[in-house]
Amino acid sequence: MKLATLKNAQRDGKLVVVNRDLTRYVAVPEIAHSLQEALDNWDKVESPLLDIYQELNAGKRSDAHDFDSQRCHSPLPRSFHWADGSAYVHHVELVRKARGAEMPPSFWTDPLMYQGGSDTFLAPMDDIVLRDTTWGLDFEGEVAVITDDVPQGCSQEQAAQAIKLLMLVNDVSLRELIPGELAKGFGFYQSKPSSSFSPVAVTPDELEGVWADGRVMLPLVSTLNDVVFGRPEAGKDMTFNFPQLICHAAKTRALSAGTIIGSGTVSNVQPEDDSSLVANGGVGYSCIAERRMIEILQWGHPQTHFLQPGDNIRLEMLDSKGLSIFGAINQRVVE
Repeated sequence: MKLATLKNAQRDGKLVVVNRDLTRYVAVPEIAHSLQEALDNWDKVESPLLDIYQELNAGKRSDAHDFDSQRCHSPLPRSFHWADGSAYVHHVELVRKARGAEMPPSFWTDPLMYQGGSDTFLAPMDDIVLRDTTWGLDFEGEVAVITDDVPQGCSQEQAAQAIKLLMLVNDVSLRELIPGELAKGFGFYQSKPSSSFSPVAVTPDELEGVWADGRVMLPLVSTLNDVVFGRPEAGKDMTFNFPQLICHAAKTRALSAGTIIGSGTVSNVQPEDDSSLVANGGVGYSCIAERRMIEILQWGHPQTHFLQPGDNIRLEMLDSKGLSIFGAINQRVVE
């Protein structure tokens, strides 16, 4: 099943069911007005939503309309809880290595995670407003899950069962603000502005054959100014899967329905030189910072600039037939 939220006069938007090829949709106010309302009552609404989805795919809905991602907000325009992990530990190791910092061994056994701002998400086609180019604007391509209610101290089996939807993320970061904030010992705040999510969120069964062991076994394609920047495999080199990340988040607190858990920047282990670039046969990167780290390790200084006004970043995941699964996050940077 595929769900989206259309922009309207309401802050939480309008919930719609979208067909498999992302061309038609049906509004479902008789079931739930918003995705959060649906998640709050998932046991009751899942079946009727699925019935509509199947009818929509069969072309049996006379009330269907043409689907346009430009009209979408992020599936959850705001959330009670947004926590982002760093499941691709190689990415963390590489970033620390470039600045001469050793990585504690515990990073391989205990997930990193921060709780981000969730009161204002960007829509997948919204501009990213940059007030100061010295802040080092970067994109971070990720996968995320949306959970049902999760009890404190849950098991991995409970965590896996709590995953109701998946989507893509652009976890927007201001790289030049991060070191100063982390040096205070109190975590991210100003350096992590509003994130954006894919137009469509999908149930795990839509990923049949590529959703395995709590991981999505497909490349995440990032395109910067119409040039492929990265296509690393999201299921490869993911040290912690989503059930493990959920268990980590729920160790000391229960999680409410609608909690979003991010994977962290999708990253694959590859040579620390030019051969890692897509143009040279590598899989590239899901953020500019990682490419800059390779350049620092190779030449002693970065060559790739962070995002500037006028730049465009697109994130998408395609199925085996080349069709978009979640729709694309497609954003322009503006002053």
